[in-house]
Amino acid sequence: MPSLSPAEVPTPPPAEPPTPHPAELPADATGAEVWAALGAAGHLARVYRGGTVRDGIDPDRLADLLAAIDGRWSIPATLSASVQLATALPVLATGTGAAVERCLHRVLNGRTTLALAATDTTAGTDLTALRTEVTIEGDAVTVTGEKQWIANTTTAESFLVLARHRPGRHVTHFTWVLVPADAPGVTLRPAPSGLYAGSGVGHVSFGGVRLGRDRVVGRVGLGLPVFARHIAVERLAGALWGVALCRRVLADTRDRLTHRAHGQGALWSLGHVRQRFAACLVRVQELQALTARWAPEVALRHDARAAATLKAAAGTTVPHVLGECAQLWGAAGFVDGGIQQTRAQAALFGIGGGATEVVLETLADRAERVLDDLGRKGVAW
Repeated sequence: MPSLSPAEVPTPPPAEPPTPHPAELPADATGAEVWAALGAAGHLARVYRGGTVRDGIDPDRLADLLAAIDGRWSIPATLSASVQLATALPVLATGTGAAVERCLHRVLNGRTTLALAATDTTAGTDLTALRTEVTIEGDAVTVTGEKQWIANTTTAESFLVLARHRPGRHVTHFTWVLVPADAPGVTLRPAPSGLYAGSGVGHVSFGGVRLGRDRVVGRVGLGLPVFARHIAVERLAGALWGVALCRRVLADTRDRLTHRAHGQGALWSLGHVRQRFAACLVRVQELQALTARWAPEVALRHDARAAATLKAAAGTTVPHVLGECAQLWGAAGFVDGGIQQTRAQAALFGIGGGATEVVLETLADRAERVLDDLGRKGVAW
């Protein structure tokens, strides 16, 4: 049997470096680094019932993981994970085929990240106004448009793109497409934001990107209904994360107040300081109670009213609590990486996943049902 000459012996591909264990990552690790470590350790799959994305989120496990990420790493890193766990992966799992399954497997195991590209340059929270288009012709699709302020843009292997396949604002005119980040015509730009650089946030444009028909995720025309279903879980994730973030910041603030000298005692001894702090405790307990009440409705039934309630509550509670804590920290809050930076980053809770004003409109539309649920049967005379 002839042997190969040294020049003909195939060179094996270089081995990928081992992924660090989550405990080995520094506090300033990026969202992509945190995602990779959590995936390799199996923590991402555990968030889903039965370890399967298509079976849906387990809210208790999601709360535990988000609290653990928030407690160890940055807000941008937590944002990177939250969007993927609550929305991007579940939306991707509505599709089938080799491309979808391969991406789902790689992302869930931390081998790469996935960017949810829904927010358009012209649409904001009004997704029916988006201009990113997908043309479907036979076995080929072409994607054209631009998305802005997308988490994981600079690290993602693929973009899950919401695009219109038909003119007009009807709910059935939109479709999801899985676009490889390295496909010809894809252009990435990091967003000019030091606050969220760790989440890989950026802008992405699609200049006539041609792909196979297998890159369409789910049924054509179900893009917005699928998004509406799974953005509910992202809003639940935001409320769960908000409780963990507020608890962490309040604990750090109380520790500072009890050790910061003031007169013959500490700042904690001042009545007005204690009252402001206690008022924050009330707000966070209210948010926690709402998440406990509505988590099953959102996680199991994707209840839009429950999700809007949680989003509105988190969007007002988190900025309020962090604003109060920032005030109580005084000048020390302005150090690099201090409470004032955290406060600025936490403003996202009132904007991301639907601005507070938008979800309040959703609640107003359902006011009669909310009032009915608040009522009591009364006494039978």
